[in-house]
Amino acid sequence: MFEKDPFRNRIRKMPIYQKAGQILQLVDAISTLVEPDKPLQQETIQHMLTQAYLIPAKIAGAEGAGLYDIKMQNAALIRQSAMDILTFRHSLAMDGFPHKEYLDLIPDEIEEFRLLFVDWVNSFDAWDYIIDRWGLFNPPGVSPDDKDPDDDLPLGDLDEYL
Repeated sequence: MFEKDPFRNRIRKMPIYQKAGQILQLVDAISTLVEPDKPLQQETIQHMLTQAYLIPAKIAGAEGAGLYDIKMQNAALIRQSAMDILTFRHSLAMDGFPHKEYLDLIPDEIEEFRLLFVDWVNSFDAWDYIIDRWGLFNPPGVSPDDKDPDDDLPLGDLDEYL
């Protein structure tokens, strides 16, 4: 079914998506080493897994979106998830997780991901946007108070359609 979906095939071939999958596999492997009688570690690893699963989903979401602000919103969530994985890694170590050699692999994987992430975000088309009135995800040089050029389009009175 998915083999015939060109969008999914394109996403799966992207280096950033593949690296996200490697991070997910690493976190999943670490999760198998958490002892069942360590509730704080169990909770921490579940948070790590949640964030690791979110990254490839948000990459696909950004790739499916055309607009710059939607892509950047997804990128911000991806960055937050990667940073959370690093933070939760420290939590596991501080709680006495005995397999620190596996935790030590995470920063290198995240750094490799970060480098791919920077290139990926720089590939976003900054001219394909709508103004983000919240001001967080506008392309460089666009202010949340700028006049929207689409406001000049002769669309007629929308009240007649409501």
